[in-house]
Amino acid sequence: QSIDFCLRELYDGNGVFYSSLDADSEGEEGKYYVWTKEVFKSVTGNDFNVMKAYYNIGGKADWEHGNNILLRDDTDEKVANDLGITTEELSKIVTRSNATLLAHREKRIHPGLDDKSLTSWNGLMLQGLTNAYIAFGEERFLKLAIQSAEFITITQRRTDGGLNHNYKNGKSNINGYLEDYGQSIEGLFRLYEATFDEKWLLEAERLSQYAITHFYDESSGMFFFTSDLDPALVARKMELTDNVIPSSNASMANALFLVGTVIDNPDFLAKSESMLNNIQNQMPSYGAGYSHWGNLMLRNVYPLYEIAITGNGAIEKRGELEKYYIPNKIVIGAEKASEIALLEGKHVKGETMFYVCVNKACQLPTTSLEEALGQVK
Repeated sequence: QSIDFCLRELYDGNGVFYSSLDADSEGEEGKYYVWTKEVFKSVTGNDFNVMKAYYNIGGKADWEHGNNILLRDDTDEKVANDLGITTEELSKIVTRSNATLLAHREKRIHPGLDDKSLTSWNGLMLQGLTNAYIAFGEERFLKLAIQSAEFITITQRRTDGGLNHNYKNGKSNINGYLEDYGQSIEGLFRLYEATFDEKWLLEAERLSQYAITHFYDESSGMFFFTSDLDPALVARKMELTDNVIPSSNASMANALFLVGTVIDNPDFLAKSESMLNNIQNQMPSYGAGYSHWGNLMLRNVYPLYEIAITGNGAIEKRGELEKYYIPNKIVIGAEKASEIALLEGKHVKGETMFYVCVNKACQLPTTSLEEALGQVK
């Protein structure tokens, strides 16, 4: 549903996602999204009693001036049980009514659209779309993810190999910031995991090296937010704590760890570890401000399973593997022999092989997914 919202409201149709919608419409904050009980009842008709309970109309959904913000706070099972109907019946009613409510809302004056597109935020969309594809297996999510990756690596690519930050009306401009690199590299790496297409890993490696060349500060072991190609400032800032999105340094540290692990790049790994060491003593003071650093800490403190799948059917087997929850893992693979560090020597002609490794130390290879899962402790 979240992706469908983005496609409906924030998508240009060619792989690019716009930045945002205004909160206001017709001079009132939230007016586009709220419902009076009377209008809600007239639109839902015979389904009103069910939908009233489902969205807490007149109860917790009551906001101000007689308006309701549609609000769910119970599971479908509980709502259905309270109403004395099956979850299947509830699902049909909700699906039908949501479509009717949406059609009615589309007739209202829409909030204004900020139609610029930012590389970093499209990098976040790339991560989300790829995660959705991995979780649900829907090809449309993968198609959108690839379009997002192509927007970043082609449309936003500068002649020197770096990235631009902004895109609008067919024009790409503004030299990229560190967030553009961190979010994009993480997204490209995730797309490699989903597809085993090594070009995405190569793109991630190139952008990582570019970021080191133009943003890295040797004295602090961290990255500046702005490039050394930009006009000199009184002071170049460093973004260390997470806000509504991960901090650019946390994103780069995770990106360097992931890419460095797979291609076996000691410099990437050393920089990532140094960055985490710089931050770790601050993390207990404000956990929410260091969430993405926490992801990196998890990857360092607990065993990170490097799961390699090789041979014919590797992509299909990756899909089967993803049905199991293994939070601390990297999945790599290839249907043919590969020169990627973690895949070297792992191709066996005519077989689909699984290798479960930690820090490049692998257990016995197997052709059985079940046996491979058993090696994940």
